[in-house]
Amino acid sequence: MALEDAKNQVDEAFTNPELKGLSYENTFGGATSFLRRLYTKDLTGADIAVTGVPFDQAVTNRPGTRLGPRAIREASALQSPDAPYGWPFDALSELAIIDYGDMAYDYANIPAFPDTLTNHIRTILAADVASVTLGGDHYISFPILKAYAEKYGPMSLLQFDAHTDTWADDDMSRVDHGTMFYKAVKSGIVDPKRSVQVGIRTTNEDTLGVNIIDAREVYEAGPAAVAQKIKGILGDSPVYLSFDIDGLDPAFAPGTGTPVWGGLSSIQAQIILRDIAGINIKGGDVVEVSPPFDTSGATAIAGAHVATQIICLLGWNKLAKDGRL
Repeated sequence: MALEDAKNQVDEAFTNPELKGLSYENTFGGATSFLRRLYTKDLTGADIAVTGVPFDQAVTNRPGTRLGPRAIREASALQSPDAPYGWPFDALSELAIIDYGDMAYDYANIPAFPDTLTNHIRTILAADVASVTLGGDHYISFPILKAYAEKYGPMSLLQFDAHTDTWADDDMSRVDHGTMFYKAVKSGIVDPKRSVQVGIRTTNEDTLGVNIIDAREVYEAGPAAVAQKIKGILGDSPVYLSFDIDGLDPAFAPGTGTPVWGGLSSIQAQIILRDIAGINIKGGDVVEVSPPFDTSGATAIAGAHVATQIICLLGWNKLAKDGRL
């Protein structure tokens, strides 16, 4: 029982010898790894490595996303005693999930950052482990996608966002959180015809052929129908899922660098993420959580739930492959 275990469990991030199972230590105490998973740099036997990238270089308005990974981990403590709701399996008990910790980098040497991040993800993928990354501003998705494209070929991008992030920028050395998917398409690591951006509500006349499902369509068509539309576009191509927390309306996630009204509600996002189960997802990230602008912690809570849903999507495919669904 959870209450009995809570009397003895503490600092499961360091003391738990198992990579699977729920954690019942007191949610208000202990070391705050993501979902109380074991902190380790040993990828042996892992299915998924959760890693933080505390990077905050190119925000449009409000800084602070470098503090996102820490806040998301702390918020996730409330989820660790329970199986993720709405799924026919307990991902925390079925999957070997580790917290791979944060990526180290020289904060004063920004030009070196992209390759450092690509190499960080390469290490994870080389061990046949999927990554779920906690950001950090949205630029981080571009170096991550480079590593995924090396392993799987051109990726389908499934992006939840208020912005397309495909504004023109042909200087590949610029570190900009609003142009990185332009660069990803132009460099051939993202296939726009098999990519979808959901929740968009800012103007960009050239979206490079990426399929757009704006926030109004989600509201009018309904999240269940949108999920089926997404699955039809993605097909069986390898998918990288990137969830900018400002895809949610500021009422649900005020702590972000670029809040835009008229966005998705948390229940709309939850339904879509659950109903796209079966897409060929290979990894994902949640970005732009900026804790200084949300003293309630609601944005970090949303980020923690999104990361958990990505884990469940990865788990669905593994269990289906093993014949356990």
